[in-house]
Amino acid sequence: MRYTVLPETDIKVSKICLGSMTWGEQNTEIEGHQQLDYAIDQGVNFIDTAELYSVPSKKETQGSTEKIIGTWLNKRGKRDDVVIATKIVGPRDFAKHVRTGGFSKVELGDAIHKSLQRLQTDYIDLYQLHWPERNTNFFGVREYAHDFEEAWNDNFREILNYLQDFIKEGKIRQIGMSNETAYGAMRYTEEARKGASKMITVQNPYNLLNRKDEVGLTEVLHRENIGYLSYSPLGFGQLTGKYLEETPKNGRVTLFPQYSRYHNEKSFEATRAYNEIAKKYDLSLTQMALAFVNNRPFVTSNIIGATSVNQLKENISSINLSLSDEVLNEIDAVHKDNPNPAP
Repeated sequence: MRYTVLPETDIKVSKICLGSMTWGEQNTEIEGHQQLDYAIDQGVNFIDTAELYSVPSKKETQGSTEKIIGTWLNKRGKRDDVVIATKIVGPRDFAKHVRTGGFSKVELGDAIHKSLQRLQTDYIDLYQLHWPERNTNFFGVREYAHDFEEAWNDNFREILNYLQDFIKEGKIRQIGMSNETAYGAMRYTEEARKGASKMITVQNPYNLLNRKDEVGLTEVLHRENIGYLSYSPLGFGQLTGKYLEETPKNGRVTLFPQYSRYHNEKSFEATRAYNEIAKKYDLSLTQMALAFVNNRPFVTSNIIGATSVNQLKENISSINLSLSDEVLNEIDAVHKDNPNPAP
């Protein structure tokens, strides 16, 4: 395993982070524990979750993923050996069964308290805002369209002040963003320059089919020293190639058709092209896609997810693969012809 540190901290994290959002829906508690045990044995020390999970989120299973991690932590002990990241949901219709108050002090306090209980821990290493309160382009929206009727007011400093109180209480150690844009990252950074706590990471989707953050956000990451946690590096399984020839019975998109973000015609076209590159160089498409993300200069950690230990083995072992200049050049040629088909 390779390691790095979260920016401006002494928190060492593995370059592979174990994602967990299927636990409690597609995976049982036992299977979640098996994945955790295997990942830890391979040197992974970074685990990502959220109060929203498992997915698709519903009232009956909300919070189940954190509970599974909590029972594992209670059984295993050695809490300080792992880095736990979780998130509070923002306003969104599909999350109304979790909370409706946005990032107010009351909602943040309630969310943190409940996550700590479910995780069976006294502190959260990295606490993230799952998506912005304001209207902006995330969750598959390519272009920003301004809403002139939007009621949102700039509250970046206010949110940071609330989070600072929980840092002082020792309930959370560091804070981060998720599904955030270059604008949001810079606004939080501006407030940090004025003395507020700094958002040290942003967790966004990034993969061969979605490199839109390279357009503006990656400059912010480099210049402002913000870590990047990439999620969906395999595009909901599309970049394993398993959807190219058939529809797998237990695939996530088969089970939950609403997660079709990476399954449009242009995404299939690009995936076929990437698959040809992998075959040409005797690589698995899965590992090529993951290695591409693992080795990007702005990526702090790559959040992988699996529904079986066999998938997990292949995903984690991608850390040992470096892509040649020839492979990278061919990848960039496909990207140039078909950029960001699934933003």
